[in-house]
Amino acid sequence: MPVEGTWDLSVSTPIGKIKAVVELRREEGVLSGVVHGAGEEVPLGDVTLNGDRLTWKQAVTKPMRLNLAFAVTVTGDVLSGTSRAGRLPASEVTGRRRAIPAAAEP
Repeated sequence: MPVEGTWDLSVSTPIGKIKAVVELRREEGVLSGVVHGAGEEVPLGDVTLNGDRLTWKQAVTKPMRLNLAFAVTVTGDVLSGTSRAGRLPASEVTGRRRAIPAAAEP
């Protein structure tokens, strides 16, 4: 199943759960995306899908400036894995793909 779509993420950090929305798309065969959260919109870097394993990198400035590396496993409309910021302990990541709204009937 493709990973393209909009995903609602929850990252369990030492300072509490952080919610984010990740939008993944494929253009000319290249997987890319953007994340929205904490008042920021940040492009994803190094987005890679290998089987059911999805990885990407992103930089954030809120609640503090960090470079994050995500590694998750995608199973249908659910994902789970970890996010890591340098030497800090890994944080648990869970997510669910948003349903595509049905087309409105004329």
